[in-house]
Amino acid sequence: MWGTMRAVTQRPDSLTTALHQHITQAIAAEGGWLGFDRFMALALYTPGLGYYANDSTKFGAMPESGSDFVTAPELTPLFGQTLAVQVGEALERTGTHEVWEFGAGSGALALQLLDALGDQVQRYTIVDLSGSLRARQQALLAAHAHKVRWLDALPAQMEGVIVGNEVLDAMPVQLIARHGGAQEGVWHERGVVLDVQGQFAWQDRPTELRPPIEIDGPHDYLTEIHPQAEAFIHTLGDRLVRGAAFFIDYGFGEGEYYHPQRHMGTVMCHQGHLADSDPLVAVGLKDITAHVNFTAMALAAQDQPLPPDQAWSVLGYTTQAHFLINCGLLAKMELEPLAGRALAAKLIMEHEMGELFKVLALCKGQPWDAVGFTHGDRTHRL
Repeated sequence: MWGTMRAVTQRPDSLTTALHQHITQAIAAEGGWLGFDRFMALALYTPGLGYYANDSTKFGAMPESGSDFVTAPELTPLFGQTLAVQVGEALERTGTHEVWEFGAGSGALALQLLDALGDQVQRYTIVDLSGSLRARQQALLAAHAHKVRWLDALPAQMEGVIVGNEVLDAMPVQLIARHGGAQEGVWHERGVVLDVQGQFAWQDRPTELRPPIEIDGPHDYLTEIHPQAEAFIHTLGDRLVRGAAFFIDYGFGEGEYYHPQRHMGTVMCHQGHLADSDPLVAVGLKDITAHVNFTAMALAAQDQPLPPDQAWSVLGYTTQAHFLINCGLLAKMELEPLAGRALAAKLIMEHEMGELFKVLALCKGQPWDAVGFTHGDRTHRL
C-alpha cells in the first residue's frame, strides 16, 4: 500500500505486545523458526491485532489524520472516475453488471466507481478479509447501500469485473537470500526467530527455493517470490466464470524485478507517511509490503489449466500514467482548479506514481482492444 489511517481502540503498546506474544507462540510452534511469509501474514492479518485487522486509521492524504500512507483514490477522485472508463467498457464487453473490489480500504474508490458508472453496475461487492474498515465503508457508501454488499470469502462462482488497487503488494511473500555470487552462492530462505532478549530477529536457512530467473553478479542477493499472490490469481481463475480483472500496483516485470542491482529486495514498511525497511519492529502498527512481480502474475493466469472457454487472457499491461491518459485523465484534469490538477498530476508523473505503478488486465474468454492500453502497452515486456 502507498498509504492508510490510525485510530486505535487498544493502546498501541498493548496491541503490539499482544501481537508479539501471538507471533512468539507461532514461532515456538514451528520449532523456533518462522518463514517470513507466515510472519508477514500474522503481522498484517491476525484478527483484531494485525495491521489490516485492527482499528487503526490507515488511509489518508496527510499524517495529521493519523494515517500511514495515501492511495490514489484518496489523492483525487479523478483516479476512480478515470478508471471507471475502463471498468465500464469491460462490463459492456463481458456482458456483466457486477464489480468486485478487493481490499477496498476507506471505500473511496468504490464511491468514485459507483458514482461514475451509475446503472451499469447493479451490484458492487467488496471482498475484505478483515472487515475492520467495513463500518467506515458503509458510512461513505450510504447513498449506494442498495447495490453494495460485503463478503469475507469468495463464492464458488463469480461474474463481473474485478478491481484490485494496491492489493497484490500486501500479500505475504517468501524472502530468499543468496549468500555469495551467482557461481558459488548458496540460496537460503529468510525467516524470523527470537533473539536472547525475546525480540524478533532474522535467520536464514538453506533452501531449494529459487527466483524464476538466474541473477548474475558476485554479490549477496536478497529478493522475494510471490506464491501467495500467484495462488490468488489461480483462485480467481477458478471462480470467475465471465468477466475481467484489473490490478493496479507498484512493481515490475521479472527482468527488472530480479535485476542484479536490486540486491536488497523490495520489502518496505509504511507508518505515519514515512517508509522504512524493518518489518520486525512496531509490528501491527505499520504496513508491510513488497513490490509485485507482474510477470509472475501474468504467467500464473496464462499457465492455469482451465477449459479453453474459461482460460485467462492478458488484456494489457502498462504504466499507470499510460493507462490513465488512455482513459481520458488529461481532459478531466482540465476541468479541475489548479490544486486539483496538481494532485491528479501525481498519478501520472514519472517520479511520483506514473511509472512505478503498473496496470495488469486479465479477461476470461476473447480479449478485446481495451481502451486503457491503446498506447504504451508493455505486455511484450512481461
